[in-house]
Amino acid sequence: MSGVRHLLQRIKRRILGAVLFWERALRHSMNAVRDVCGVLRVITFFASVCCILLAMAYVGYDHEPGRLRHIMHYFRIIQGVFVANILFNLLFNIKATLRNTRVIKWIVDLSMLLTLLPVLYPRPVNPWLPWLETLLYSNKFFLGILIAYAIVDISYGIMIIMGKRTNPSLILSLSFMFFILLGSFMLMMPKCTYHGIEYLDSLFVATSAVCITGLTSIDIPTTFTPLGLLVLAFLIQTGALGVMTFTSFFALFYSGNNSVYSQLIVKDMIYTKSINALIPTLLYIFLFTIAIEAAGAVFIWWSIRDVLLDMSLEDQIIFSAFHSLSAFCNAGFSNLPEGMANPVLMNSDQSIYLVISVITLAGAIGFPILVNFRDVFLEYVQRFWCMIKGRRRIGRPVHIYSLNTKVALYTTLIIFAVSIVAFFTFEYNNSLAGFSLYDKIVQSIFNSTTPRSSGFVSVSPAGFLNVTLVFVLLLMWIGGASQSTAGGIKVNTFAAILINLKAIILGHNKVTAFNRTISTGSIRRANAVVTLSILSYFLIVVLLMMFEPGLSARSLVFEASSALFTVGSSFGITPLLCGASKILLIAAMFLGRVGIISLLIGVTGNQHDKPVAFPTDNLIIN
Repeated sequence: MSGVRHLLQRIKRRILGAVLFWERALRHSMNAVRDVCGVLRVITFFASVCCILLAMAYVGYDHEPGRLRHIMHYFRIIQGVFVANILFNLLFNIKATLRNTRVIKWIVDLSMLLTLLPVLYPRPVNPWLPWLETLLYSNKFFLGILIAYAIVDISYGIMIIMGKRTNPSLILSLSFMFFILLGSFMLMMPKCTYHGIEYLDSLFVATSAVCITGLTSIDIPTTFTPLGLLVLAFLIQTGALGVMTFTSFFALFYSGNNSVYSQLIVKDMIYTKSINALIPTLLYIFLFTIAIEAAGAVFIWWSIRDVLLDMSLEDQIIFSAFHSLSAFCNAGFSNLPEGMANPVLMNSDQSIYLVISVITLAGAIGFPILVNFRDVFLEYVQRFWCMIKGRRRIGRPVHIYSLNTKVALYTTLIIFAVSIVAFFTFEYNNSLAGFSLYDKIVQSIFNSTTPRSSGFVSVSPAGFLNVTLVFVLLLMWIGGASQSTAGGIKVNTFAAILINLKAIILGHNKVTAFNRTISTGSIRRANAVVTLSILSYFLIVVLLMMFEPGLSARSLVFEASSALFTVGSSFGITPLLCGASKILLIAAMFLGRVGIISLLIGVTGNQHDKPVAFPTDNLIIN
């Protein structure tokens, strides 16, 4: 019996040893797979960046056949990296791949694998489906799938960086800076311009586009080709929606493997209620943007189809789409000579000015308000459904309109009404002289809407009365709503400081509006934004006057306000500025779009209060 027991113990020890051996081997293999996945992740990210840059070179330059073969060879190398990444994850990391990959990411991955078909199977002489064979064996399909995969991969990489608890403000600033530099090189490509462009002018226009300002040191219609206008539209759309919104949309929509921290950043950025609502909210923002821009393009085309008769139908469609996008994004760029001040438009029925005013207001309302409108609509639908079913609505919210929505909308309506009356009154016998009463009303509406950020100009501000100019400067300073495509300090900030002023005058201890108390943090931030805007504006004006002693102070004050508050209107002096002045305005546009406070937070980081309670004392303020 002892011999049998001893034998069984030996067998048991060997089995346990084998199990432990295979456990260690499996653990080592899993670690090895994880390490290889990490290396492939980095290699694929850099290959994606190279793919985008190579695609720019492919589209923007004329190539000899030999050079074109070299470029396609590099694309094949990038294709090999992408395919290797996909196959490795499918073969050795299948569980994590199935868990983290969404449906559309599967479509992109499978399409990438389809690009191997021309390599593995020669082009058939008699294909079953000629159109499918033409698609799969074409360079357009090959390059389109490569670019789509690269965009998804770069977006996912940025989300991974966000998940490393990097400062969100710093990421936001760097992302805008990256697209500005990328756009400046794209606009310099030979196929984007008719006669070439200096790099400083290209950098100026790219900054103005990404920061949705509209200031330009060159003439847009005579400088940029249709491809250049397409690049400009891409930069405007990217800057308006926000670089992080774009990347977050792709990363979250294509992959589920995102850290909670990165999703919380996106949640705070788009002001949605929960992490579960991220994708629906991002999709809603994108669809709303596309719908408004598409509808705006249709209405603009309808208003100019019998006006711009010297344009072909294709040119009219390009004009309509570009101006709709520029208006919604509050960018103010125009591909028409003299822009919205073109005599043909000015002598029309003026309907285009009303259409662009509506599109501009839609863009300046702010995405948090649009999200709140969606929630309100869904709440009313649920109430109506419960009423039909004869049931009581459970969990009915007390306030369906947020405080931010009410304050922003009321302030916007008041400013809009006052500005129309003021412009109509001040300029009735000045810049509006000679117009009919209807045209004066339309131009008052248009010129009261555009100074708040869009920058379109139908009547040159150089001819405004001084009192009108001061009022326009105030509108430029205020801007549109927070988290919108508009600039300025934002109507939310302006309303907060006025409500706070009212509370101080009345001797109230709390700042309230619409039966709700505004947080101390919001009031402090509003005061900080106003203070920094005044100080930075003063500094920019002083520097401009130092750099440009030959230009009038009136025009320089207006130019500085237009750049810092991302408006885009000008007295026409932008092309006359020296290099130092252009660089100063580039910095001003960047600060105006990113936000001075956000930039400072990104540089310094959030520093917590010291764990020491200092005694409280008062300053004499009077």
